[in-house]
Amino acid sequence: MRDSRFQNLHRRKRTFLWGLMAFSVVYYFLLPIGAAYFQNLYRIRVWGVINVGLVFALSEFVVAWAIALIYAQRAAAEFDRLAAQIAADYASAATQP
Repeated sequence: MRDSRFQNLHRRKRTFLWGLMAFSVVYYFLLPIGAAYFQNLYRIRVWGVINVGLVFALSEFVVAWAIALIYAQRAAAEFDRLAAQIAADYASAATQP
């Protein structure tokens, strides 16, 4: 699509998503890297049989949900609004004789 507004929207969305993806991949790989190279840290007991490694592994679920919520908020506040404006402009142009 040659519309500069669409290209701007696509560029902004792509940049935002690459940032979220990079953060999530780095955070994800911290678990196996930490388990391999920082075993003494991951063995520290936090409460009962629960150790730092288990807390970190479970935190990945929290981080995944946080990333989803961050994206949903940004999409609702910015991306969806811009996409709706572009779509409305094209719809109105298509209905004109």
